[in-house]
Parts: sequence; C-alpha cells; structure tokens
Amino acid sequence: MDEYTPKERLARALRGETVDRMPAISVTQTGTVEQMEACGSFWPEANEDSEKMAALAEAGHKVIGFEAVRVPFDITAEAEFFGCDIKAGTKEQQPSVVGHIVRSIDDIDKLKDYDISKGRIGVVCEAIRILSEKYGDELPIMGSMLGPFSLAQHMNGDDWFMAIMTDEEFGHALMELTTEFNIAYAKKMVENGADTMVIIDPTASAMLIGDEFYQKFVVPAHKKIADAMRELNVATVLHICGDTTPSLPLMESSGVDAISVDQNVDAATACGMVDNAVIIGNLDPVSALWKKTPEEIRKISKDVLDAGVGLLAPGCGIVSKTPNANLQAMVEAAKNHKY
Repeated sequence: MDEYTPKERLARALRGETVDRMPAISVTQTGTVEQMEACGSFWPEANEDSEKMAALAEAGHKVIGFEAVRVPFDITAEAEFFGCDIKAGTKEQQPSVVGHIVRSIDDIDKLKDYDISKGRIGVVCEAIRILSEKYGDELPIMGSMLGPFSLAQHMNGDDWFMAIMTDEEFGHALMELTTEFNIAYAKKMVENGADTMVIIDPTASAMLIGDEFYQKFVVPAHKKIADAMRELNVATVLHICGDTTPSLPLMESSGVDAISVDQNVDAATACGMVDNAVIIGNLDPVSALWKKTPEEIRKISKDVLDAGVGLLAPGCGIVSKTPNANLQAMVEAAKNHKY
C-alpha cells in the first residue's frame, strides 16, 4: 500500500478511505505545561498572541509527535468575541466564561453586525496562517471552535436550557446568530489555511436536552456547518462531552465526517452505532493520560484500538499537567496501528 503524507493520511482516514496506517492526532486541545516549557510559549499569553499560540501548537508536533497542528487551546474566545465576561486563565488553567450578555431577541439583534477579524478570534485565524505557511504542505492544519449550541449557552447562561423549551422563537433566533457566526469563523480559518474543522459543542448533548430538542436545535446547526465545510473540501469532526452513546445516530445525521467520543462512551459500542462517521477516541485524559504510566497507556491504547476506533485520541481536552511521555506513548500506539 502507498505511503501518504500526514496531511493526505488524515484526510483519507477522516473519510473512511484506505491508508497505510493510523494517523496520530488529537482533535481536542493539545497544550501542556511540559510543552510550554519546551517551546517557551506559555498560557495565558499563548491564548492571546498568534505567534505564541502557533509556537505551542507546533510543540504538539515537534515535542509529542502529533501528525497535525491544532489551535486554539480553550473554548472561550467565541463568547468573549460577543462580549461575555471571561475569567482569565493561568499557565495551568484555561479561561472560563463568567458573565452572559443575551436575555432577549433585542439583545440578539444588537450582535449581528460583527467583524470576524477582531479579538481573539482574529488571533486564532492569524495563528492558523502562521502554521499553514510553515506546515501546510505536509501537516494537517486543524481549526477548532466552540459549537453553536454551547456558544448560545455561554451567551444566555444556564437559562438557555429552559429557553429552548419555553421560547422557541428566542431559541431559534440565538441559534441562527451563533450558527452563522460559526460558519463565518470556520470559513475564515479555512481561508487562512485550515484543512480540518473541529466543532467542540460540550453542552449540546441529547442526554441534557432530549432527542426532540437536539433534533430541533442542534442537528440543523451542525449540518449547516458541515455542509459549508464540505463545499470547501474540509473535513468536520464533532465532539460532545459525556456519554453520547444513544445519540450517536442523531449526531451522525448532521453529516459530519467524524465523531470524537468521550471516555464515558464504550468505544466498541460507539463504532456499532454509526453507519459512516469515523469514531475518534477515547483515552481518559485524567485517569489514563494524566495519571497512568507510559506502559499502562500503551495497554489502554491497544484496548481502544481493538475496539475498532477510526482514530486513537483523547476522549476530551488534554489536562495541562499531562506528562509528555504519556502522550508520546499514545502517539506511538497510533503510528504502529494498521487498519
């Protein structure tokens, strides 16, 4: 069988096509303290400066061995872009959303005129341009963004879960804003060199809102993003936190190329729940990748590979204190796996 560049290999793997071996990647955040120390680019500055963001993303490739570069490292830039209050992160902890800005349709209308080049959204896009100019011919350039449902929840607060059930007009209006923003943001990342798009939508879970509301609010939004990316020949990956096992067919119905499953999902069961989507996952980022030894990681990786996943990866964002050696053990297991 032919050998492929990492860029070709991942593109083919995400579409279920034959490849020489498994790509070694993480579709969730890759930054760790040991990588920061190795490259001299640290959070929180690496979340706010494009050069430092690109340098830390590059460390995932140069230090760990991931066969892709991926930005950003947190999921608050989108909410910050629209004016939500953010609690600053540290070298070990990511920033978080602490203030919300949308209470009515009038509030939504005031947010429709935005400039996608501003704020940390612009920083992420510039980091992608830097990485693409350096690695774009060989490595996958992975863009990632908070998905439209979770962005709406950041903007509306915890009232959002009740709002979609009691005020559908408001719910659809906010989802329309966030979805159109996601599409514009994704297109800008692609314009700057991204060739793979990851939708991180942690609270868009049918386990939280039920199948009816997931079908009504989430599937159409994800489908619009996936369709827009398909027109640009960009593969899409969807990650939703928690045990998404029962809702995997619903998730697949949006047309994404791959689904990243949480560590709470049984990998073998997940593979049997979808028809076409590639299942990615799902080493536990805390109890396995952070806490275990490299030897134990190799064993756990083999178990996940034996379950039939299309790509071996963490089940959620990598913990900042995760040792390089543990991530390298996972990368090694992926690179040694032939389908």
